[in-house]
Amino acid sequence: MKQGRIKLLPDHVANQIAAGEVVQRPASVVKELMENALDAGADDIKLIVKDGGKTLIQVVDNGEGMNELDARMAFERHATSKINSADDLFHLQTKGFRGEALASIAAVAHIEMKTKTAEAELGTYIKIEGSKVVKQEPIATPKGTSIAVKNLFYNIPARRKFLKSVQVEMRHINDEFFRLALAHPDISFSLIHNGNTVYHLPKSKLLQRISNLFGSKMPEKLVPVEESTDYVKIYGYTGKPEFAKLKRGEQFFFVNKRFIKSPYLNHAILTAYEGLIKDKAYPSYFIFFEIDTEHIDVNIHPTKTEIKFDDEQTVYAILKVAVKHSLGQFNLSPAIDFDTRPDLEIPYEYHKKPPVDPQIKVDPDFNPFKEDDFGQPAKVSPLKMSKKLAYFESLMHESSETANELAKDIQHQDPAFTGMDNQFDLVSFQLKQKYIVTRRDERLLLVHQNRAHINVLYHKLLAQLQKENIPSQQLIFPVELQLNPGEISSLREHRDKIIQMGFDLKFEKESVLVEGVPLQLQSQAVADIFQEILETLQYENPDKISNIDEQLALIIAEQSAVKTGQKLSEDEQQNLLKDLFELQQPRYTPTGKKVFISLEPESIDRKFDL
Repeated sequence: MKQGRIKLLPDHVANQIAAGEVVQRPASVVKELMENALDAGADDIKLIVKDGGKTLIQVVDNGEGMNELDARMAFERHATSKINSADDLFHLQTKGFRGEALASIAAVAHIEMKTKTAEAELGTYIKIEGSKVVKQEPIATPKGTSIAVKNLFYNIPARRKFLKSVQVEMRHINDEFFRLALAHPDISFSLIHNGNTVYHLPKSKLLQRISNLFGSKMPEKLVPVEESTDYVKIYGYTGKPEFAKLKRGEQFFFVNKRFIKSPYLNHAILTAYEGLIKDKAYPSYFIFFEIDTEHIDVNIHPTKTEIKFDDEQTVYAILKVAVKHSLGQFNLSPAIDFDTRPDLEIPYEYHKKPPVDPQIKVDPDFNPFKEDDFGQPAKVSPLKMSKKLAYFESLMHESSETANELAKDIQHQDPAFTGMDNQFDLVSFQLKQKYIVTRRDERLLLVHQNRAHINVLYHKLLAQLQKENIPSQQLIFPVELQLNPGEISSLREHRDKIIQMGFDLKFEKESVLVEGVPLQLQSQAVADIFQEILETLQYENPDKISNIDEQLALIIAEQSAVKTGQKLSEDEQQNLLKDLFELQQPRYTPTGKKVFISLEPESIDRKFDL
């Protein structure tokens, strides 16, 4: 028979393909190993990481352990102790159950495992390299399991090359660690990175676990949420409105102690906060759902971070009411009075405004007995109208003369103006306190004032940094930032760069004291700017630039620049325009957003059909 083109893949190739789905980065390994430790009944789990997981990921637990046969079988494909039939998939009580995790990890890394049951005198040591068992022998080891995953993706250079920086990979590991630690406050967790203990979390209640992870001040910012029905039980904590952030921060949903993501349920919480927080502000929440496994399906997403409820609308409604009730119970939201007529209520934004006596406006020139040329009552006398026309004509004449006197050359290299004579009209005015309108040669320019100032400040900061450190101004009242250990660690790693940018930092155990800021920055923006810095340092942010100097310069420029709605004097407008058009690239911001547009006489004529 002629050999066909379809062949069975070798096991090691199939495992590497499966690893591409299961093991996306070091954090994926952390998730699988820690979930196995939880399923093994451990109450003390230690996570040891080196170089953001690229060199070593080790999980040590005091769970049930495995005998010699189970230790070897654990690394076979589709081997699991969690399920026996397909029906078990719809009644899951464990974390890991697919039977591919250890086999997939072993296909792309070096693994060393030590494990022992309580009954056995000796444990088992297994060493695996690229799915091949190179060593197996008895060993003296404590009860439980220790798995060390070394040199991840050593045999797939392309995958290893696409791993991010140590800081970014460590942030993803922190995320997985946080999710499991929050879901199981009754279990002790530790995280050690490059020999330094980042977190040591003893067994505790949920609120204490939140405090240990997010800082001792966090409990003061939360209110409890609790609601129990025949369908679902909801409990946890949600943030007070005044502590809502401009960035998505501490937002966690857990269903039967499994972390999930749900935009639908997130919308329910945001709806409960309507009228209490600013637009585009996000509250913190730690919400747990307990529900019968018959009402949910956890198999709709490969990483099991999404869950389908058989009655989502009911869960949505119960969650919204529970959060709203908690905010009202602690006097954080207005009480609901069904007997009050809504048409007689004073709008919320008018509560603090003083009453103003009503005024009657009268037009003294109105004469109901005099008609205009069209037979209508004349509201303005002909004499007053002629005076107004003369006044506006004189204004137009003066502005034209002033424009000719103030016109001057500004040398720049913007290709948009190549071939044009460099006459630039610095007479300008603001439109909606958002755009600066001016004239360049025969063109009308509309300049976005916020983006223009960002562009100017960004290039000034980088130019100054090439010569020396950015000057710092000491704050009369230093700003204390309450941060978790992971955030403090990120700032420590980039401390020198941050100081060069003009910040003066003092590190405490659970906080960072900002004693000085760059000259351009207002002290009120310190908390927001460090929130932005931490997000940029810890996450991949496609809107930011790769170089750390450029990242920090852009953040400072964005926070310090004039905002939309800010009134500028004529001198401020002229200085901003001058600085902008002295740049080599004035047309776009560092992130590629358009700074200004130009209108030619021909395009204006077309608007009038001329």
